[in-house]
Amino acid sequence: MSLISSIRRDISAALTRDPAATSPVEVMLTYPGFHARQIHRLAHALHRRNLPLVPRAVSHLGRMLTGIEIHPGAQLGEGIFIDHGMGVVIGETAVVGDDCHLLQGVTLGGTSTRRVKRHPTLGRGVTVGAGAHLIGAVTVGDNARIGAGSVVVANVPANATVVGVPGHVIAYHDPGNDAVVRLPDPEWDRIEALEGRIRELEVQLARVRHCHAGDGAHPPPLSPEMPV
Repeated sequence: MSLISSIRRDISAALTRDPAATSPVEVMLTYPGFHARQIHRLAHALHRRNLPLVPRAVSHLGRMLTGIEIHPGAQLGEGIFIDHGMGVVIGETAVVGDDCHLLQGVTLGGTSTRRVKRHPTLGRGVTVGAGAHLIGAVTVGDNARIGAGSVVVANVPANATVVGVPGHVIAYHDPGNDAVVRLPDPEWDRIEALEGRIRELEVQLARVRHCHAGDGAHPPPLSPEMPV
């Protein structure tokens, strides 16, 4: 793909995924994610030529201008949309596949101090919610969804939805028709059961108070010995 075609695809990605975008000109002039992507093109090209210092200087300039930090060595695919973008960090050995969508505050970080593959690899069409952190050389499958604020430290299957700290799979979806298959979540089921029981007790307590208010008596005080 030519450079012009690739840039056009970046613009198209913003127009497709952000309903607030009204025109290509608006994207080119006012979208920091678009600006960071173009600055990274230059930094990455210089990095591949093994030039010292200059690629990092270009990357640092991009960070100052956009609030988005992308290491020159990171590999970014086509049609990536960095939405809002402030605080996004993409490490040196990170790989981001085509058509991925990253929101503000996302970190694709590393854990090793060795010069090895130490940052995440994202497949095609991955969506990473605001403030999510993907740490280490984990692999995220195509079309996976990472919930906002999640911390991912293990591989994620394709088409999975991951939430939580640490992140765990709660559902799988079909990209073709948006059908979602939710997996059992014992912890969440228990929380819902407890919330339902609390609502029942609140209703019972309100009835007791209403009855005693009608005959002028005061309801008996609740004590730890009383069954609930």
